[in-house]
Amino acid sequence: MHRGERRAKRPNAVMSVFVFLLVSVLAGALSAGLALPFAGLAGVTTATAHDTVQYLPQDLKTAPLAEKTIIQDAAGKTIATLYQQNRTPVTLKQISPVMLKAIVAIEDDRFYEHGAIDAKGTLRALLRNQSSGGVQQGGSSITQQYVKLNLINKARTPEEVKEATAETYERKIAELRYAIAVEKELSKSQILNGYLNLAFFGDRSYGVEAAAMHYFGVHAAKLNLPQAAMLAGLVKNPTGYDPIDQPVRAKARRDVVLRRMQELNIINAKQAAEAIKTPVIDPGKVRVAPSGCANSKYPFFCEYVVSKLKENAAFGKTPEDRENYIETAGLVIKTSLDQKIQAAAQTSINQHSKAGDQAVAAITMVEPGTGLVKAMAQSRSYGSKKGQTAYNFNVEKSYAGGFGGFQNGSTMKAFTIAAAIAKGVPTTYRINSPQTISLGGKEFSTCSGPTSVDSYNPTNSTKTIADPSMVDAAKASTNTYFLQLSEQIGLCPIATIASKLGMYDAQLLKPLKQVVSFTLGSAGLITPLMLSNAYATFAARGMYCNPQIVTSVTVIKTQKAIPTPGPGCHRVLSPGVADGVNYVLHQVMINGGTGSKLNFGKSDLAGKTGTIQENQAVWFSGYSSKLAAAAVVGDADPPAENLIKQVFNGKKLKDASGSGTAGPIWETAMQAALQGIPTSKFVKPDDKIIRGNVKDLPYLKGMTPADAGAKLLSMGFKVVMSHGDRVDSDAPAGTVAWTNPRQEDGAPAGSTVTLIISNGSKAQPTTPPTVPPTVPPVPPTAPPTIKPPPNIPTCLPQIPKCHPRHGG
Repeated sequence: MHRGERRAKRPNAVMSVFVFLLVSVLAGALSAGLALPFAGLAGVTTATAHDTVQYLPQDLKTAPLAEKTIIQDAAGKTIATLYQQNRTPVTLKQISPVMLKAIVAIEDDRFYEHGAIDAKGTLRALLRNQSSGGVQQGGSSITQQYVKLNLINKARTPEEVKEATAETYERKIAELRYAIAVEKELSKSQILNGYLNLAFFGDRSYGVEAAAMHYFGVHAAKLNLPQAAMLAGLVKNPTGYDPIDQPVRAKARRDVVLRRMQELNIINAKQAAEAIKTPVIDPGKVRVAPSGCANSKYPFFCEYVVSKLKENAAFGKTPEDRENYIETAGLVIKTSLDQKIQAAAQTSINQHSKAGDQAVAAITMVEPGTGLVKAMAQSRSYGSKKGQTAYNFNVEKSYAGGFGGFQNGSTMKAFTIAAAIAKGVPTTYRINSPQTISLGGKEFSTCSGPTSVDSYNPTNSTKTIADPSMVDAAKASTNTYFLQLSEQIGLCPIATIASKLGMYDAQLLKPLKQVVSFTLGSAGLITPLMLSNAYATFAARGMYCNPQIVTSVTVIKTQKAIPTPGPGCHRVLSPGVADGVNYVLHQVMINGGTGSKLNFGKSDLAGKTGTIQENQAVWFSGYSSKLAAAAVVGDADPPAENLIKQVFNGKKLKDASGSGTAGPIWETAMQAALQGIPTSKFVKPDDKIIRGNVKDLPYLKGMTPADAGAKLLSMGFKVVMSHGDRVDSDAPAGTVAWTNPRQEDGAPAGSTVTLIISNGSKAQPTTPPTVPPTVPPVPPTAPPTIKPPPNIPTCLPQIPKCHPRHGG
């Protein structure tokens, strides 16, 4: 381009529209609203109009309407609503005809007569605005308003919203051209329908359906004359004419609409007068559509649902994109929540704790075999007031509200039991387990090599027999037994099984540490959700399922299902191993086990107590084959301190234990949750799981060591005498009190059986016979000599330490 040439100047925007409208009015051509009025006009006027309007925008790209999302429980009942705009789109047939007439009457009474632009009205407004030096009068048609609402709906940033609502000529000009394009594509009915679904009616109500439900409790199809007039009047100024906060102004505005409808002969004088007499709204019928999890009946569960949804890449690339999609896409989120079981859990929490306690209580309940999380309850309610919290004590710290768990104490022993049984250790396996043992310097194998500690002298918190079996140790929660068992089988098999059952550090979101005290629950922080789901795996005979919170997601408008992660159920333990764990933990609930006071009903129950160091948290986790639950009571205010002397259930705790503090929460919740569910029993494990590959032992109690030894030798066993002193027993002194292994346990073929000899301290004294006085006394005779079988000497050389004191 030469310097002497000039670039064509873009026409003044206001002048462009002024010329456009003026020509349109003169020509009368905009009644169709589809094209510029070139035909019939001469010369410069037509050329000027053409040159100016060619710069205006052409196509209006609309965005999907923001719709509310509904979260439902397992039965399909709404438990929460999420939205940025409370809106339920409806078709024109779903809107009362009187509502359509009212909105047209007050907003654009020539809507069906003019084209995209009411040229006369807009020209009048432009002239008035030019004379006043600003934008004072709109003159917008319903089509133009529809355009504006679409531009606002499409805006995604504050800057875009500001641009879409700016009171400038540039925006007005863009709306005018967009409006022409819209009326080329859509019918008047479609435009009116779209407008009524987009319009804001105040108090977070977008669209006529949401507004009708909010203010009157009726669907848009059922709106009557005064109701329709009130809503029609609201769109001009939803805040200024708010019928809740400004009832007088709202009524005055509604009555303006009614009178306008009368002027246009839409209604007669009588109808207008009767409608004017009615109250603007009935406050008792106003329905608030609460939004967000904070307004849900189950806020903690709801927040966890949303956090899990944000992990789904199907909803967007980033967490922000996913959150926006969830709140605007109009979804139905179906969850696993069972309100009956949830009520059982919360009622139990409320019965055994108080919201203002220093210590907190929480419980999660899971269905075995599906992973469905049926309930999640805690003692502190949702909120920021005293005694409230935003922390969910049931879940991991994978989102802002997750507390991140507590150490879980001896509930960890269940995984040691599983690993031992998987390695072929029978449940009758005995280990000498004194009250205190020294493990300093002892090497424990891990998945990455040996580990040890310089000094470690663990003790038992309960009394137990000297050589407990696995069942005995589980019933009494014998620490020294399980520590020695974990040393023998190695930490790696235990940690591997725990990991397969979904156990990891809920605070660090990392694998549990394979430390010497792993079996005592000091490997990381665990949540009730995590532990209940792991124990549900035992109940499901080794079938592990990921915890299921969200079961389905459906788009309301299209009924299209959006894929969500499933439970991914898969086998992690053989049925036999799981049956063995169930057998051992079932014994905890009966015959004096630590959970025996929590046993109820006719169904088989299994469980395990847990208490962490210095009583900072106590647990009870247990299950039937139908439902599993884990309850915890702990200090949730760091640094965590001993629960003893802390206030719980309204009083200071004098003692804290898994069975006595957390156990009652578990029992009450489970008892109510299982009510009405058929009785269930665990599958009895194979005898090899319980006793190992063993032969039966004979009953030897009260026999002499020689006779007992001969009997055992004849059956192919080896025999030794106990190294210790004689033991308290009700067997006669010098006879066999019991054997090790025990008679009921059996022993592997050819293995060694130890004879334990009684001191007779508990034996019943023998009462001499009463002799009648007429019979002369019988002179005492020497006791008969008991001769051993000819082939077995009185003192067996196969029995070490055989001497007269021990039954020679």
